Amino acid sequence: MAEGSKVRAAYTLLKNLLLAALLYALLFGIISFWSDPSGAARGKIGIPAFLDKAGPTELIESTKKGSKVKFAGTSKTVDINPHANVFNRPLTAVHTRDDYLGPRPHVDTEANIDMLIEECRGTYLGLEKMRRPFDCLKFFAEQEERYYHLPDPSKRASTKDPRKADFINADGHGKTLHQYLSVDSAVPANGSNIGSCPGPIIPYHVYWTGPATWRVEVFIKSYLYTQNQACSRLWLWLDSDRNPNAVYNMLNKDALFARFLPLVERGDIIVKAWNFPSRIPLATDVDNKNGFNYYTKPGQPAANGERAVAENIVEDKQGQQWLVLTAKQMTFLPVAVSDAVRFIVLHIYGGAYFDMDVLMLRDMRPLLLPEEHAFAERWAAHPHPGDYNTAIMSLSANSSLSSYLLYGGVRMGVNFHPRVLGRMAWKDGRDLEFKMFETAAFDPIWTEFNWDREGRCTVPCIRDYSAVFKGEASAVKDEWESYDGPQLETINVMEQNKAPKTWASVRRAYNSGSPAERHDNKEAHADSFQPTLDEEVELRKAGVVSDYVFSEDKFPPNNRTLENFFRGAWTYHIHNQVRSSLSQPKNPDRDAVAEAPRTVVMARRHRTSPKRFLRSRAYKSLW
Repeated sequence: MAEGSKVRAAYTLLKNLLLAALLYALLFGIISFWSDPSGAARGKIGIPAFLDKAGPTELIESTKKGSKVKFAGTSKTVDINPHANVFNRPLTAVHTRDDYLGPRPHVDTEANIDMLIEECRGTYLGLEKMRRPFDCLKFFAEQEERYYHLPDPSKRASTKDPRKADFINADGHGKTLHQYLSVDSAVPANGSNIGSCPGPIIPYHVYWTGPATWRVEVFIKSYLYTQNQACSRLWLWLDSDRNPNAVYNMLNKDALFARFLPLVERGDIIVKAWNFPSRIPLATDVDNKNGFNYYTKPGQPAANGERAVAENIVEDKQGQQWLVLTAKQMTFLPVAVSDAVRFIVLHIYGGAYFDMDVLMLRDMRPLLLPEEHAFAERWAAHPHPGDYNTAIMSLSANSSLSSYLLYGGVRMGVNFHPRVLGRMAWKDGRDLEFKMFETAAFDPIWTEFNWDREGRCTVPCIRDYSAVFKGEASAVKDEWESYDGPQLETINVMEQNKAPKTWASVRRAYNSGSPAERHDNKEAHADSFQPTLDEEVELRKAGVVSDYVFSEDKFPPNNRTLENFFRGAWTYHIHNQVRSSLSQPKNPDRDAVAEAPRTVVMARRHRTSPKRFLRSRAYKSLW
């Protein structure tokens, strides 16, 4: 009897818990439905073409702060000040020059890397110039004629045999061509064609884990903006050890990355799965300088014909040597996988590696063409010649140096931290082969703080990484204290986005002429939220956009331009020190607008509406 009572009590308890759960779910669903602001939308607003016509914007209500708006494809709402928002905010407060770098260097131009290093470092032991980044950047910006040169025709990279190049697929045909295209017959990249390169195509490698974020977007855009597209390829390595579906997800489920899919299809971006290899080909250590410590007597051939010739190294029947990681070593792979990725991919494929949190500012090709182009940068202002930072680095594929560094990382317990391998290289007398740029070349503000910078501050004068991303007015004190150039011509931001005199004139402009004429001077801008004239009509009618008022803008346009953004540096390193609160400009209306097309893209892929997609299993299971 007692046992029967216990069973009935347990059954009753489970039944009550189930009913309570169902009731809770029902109430939660009802509350969520009625609290959805889309149910109270007052109207539909067309949005700029830049958002790929992602759908209507819903005007929820007018508030003291402005207009509360919900964008299609997202459940978020945002208060927009009609007098200052992404639709009417000027892009800049000054006239800019996009041609400030002049013509792109000749495809065979090479940099004198030793000169670039010595002008910013001083002597190898003295380091007399190391703490003077302003002088270093000034040299980079103003003395190209000294450190850039075009080799004699017979010594140019474009005249060499592509089959012997140390870059993977240097000719674009699997290294099957006997010579590159001539400069005259090569076709530059354009909007519809990747073009052809009269010289080696250089791979640029980056590594990423998880879905795409703003860092991925800004790196790719800076790469596209600065590099020679016909003569470079961007290899995006995705961590497939942690997520076997990483490549599939990026190509099929990532709405942010979707905007780059045409470049993947065209071949500009190569998306690759990263799996830590258990076997890596090595260059034979003919000069006995790679630290392999070959056995005096190699092991007996195994059934497959391979024999052990050194610790972790086997040689196959064809004489090719392989670095082989044991099962135990594969169990204890490095926590910082990216430290290892860069050494492995450069050893196998050659080219250059970049951390994803890097902005590219200049064409890297002249640094990568010299025969001796193995380099990284200094770790801040540490004076030790072995303190490398490999956020940006280059190695020749399957070279003695790349084999040495790769094997060294395994010998160090599968530890590829740059300062560990750097100290090893210094101790073994090989650091001079692995050239060390000063931080001004790739990370121009690192010497500015905590390192007793000497001389003048950089231009702009930024004393912490997060300052670059602060959008508020006067966020950076004394930003231009070192600027000696001419005053940039300012733009009357109050007039730039001023409304037409009458709505009748707007309607006449809208209803007459071709679509291009309707848009007047508001041409489509690839990276702008500026609406065309017909779109602005709708936005103004809805009260979302009015005349721009500078004094009401919390994030006004400023006078910072690429022309004066660490001019001379090849990259700017954002770093992981930038926390989420400062990881991008604090601009809530822009963020909300930018999020809208992501869900719309995914909805189209699943052939449904954005609203239904947000409620679907496909959306909930994306990651």
